[in-house]
Amino acid sequence: MRSPLLVLDRVRKVYTQGRILRRPTFALQADLVIDQPAIIGVVGPNGAGKTTLFEMMTGSNTPSAGHVYVAGTDIHRVKYLERDRLAIHYHQSYQVRRFRKLVPSALLLRSPTSTPLVHLFDEPQFNLQDGYIGFMLDFFRRLRDDERLVFLCLHPNEPVHLDILRECCERFVFVQQGTLLHAPSFEALTQDERVRAYLGRLAPAVPKA
Repeated sequence: MRSPLLVLDRVRKVYTQGRILRRPTFALQADLVIDQPAIIGVVGPNGAGKTTLFEMMTGSNTPSAGHVYVAGTDIHRVKYLERDRLAIHYHQSYQVRRFRKLVPSALLLRSPTSTPLVHLFDEPQFNLQDGYIGFMLDFFRRLRDDERLVFLCLHPNEPVHLDILRECCERFVFVQQGTLLHAPSFEALTQDERVRAYLGRLAPAVPKA
């Protein structure tokens, strides 16, 4: 039986402040299982934990607790230079995120794959001209059709961003104050009151019963 493409097993990240008495300043908690290739939309306010979530998925940020498995492999036990063969994080202008090396690479495992299975796009810049959006949406779909898992994180500040999410994504995750809300469709996402408060003027009208 094939392992799920991605599992976040009781993952928790706590940031603290203070040299002697450490006090928590932010905590992110995530439980997630994705069995099949898909395009997942991720939204949420600035500072909610979206980038931290992506960094833990790709092994560039060590969880305070829990495990991240990509196709059955704990990504935080894989050699640093080979983690992007499991999951890769493109930040804004498609730059790959770097990470701190906390354990000697010689003590870590080889990646079981040669190309990434999980692709995370963190607030990519969409050019509104010359068909660029259509090109990128086709690219995301090709990745999914090639048995890959795609995460598309956007911070909607224009209606076109919601159009992209509605057009491309099959399910959604809303991140707020370090917690995850799962939605099986764009309609379910945008009907949640917490999401509507976040979207403000961009929130679609709720259909009348």
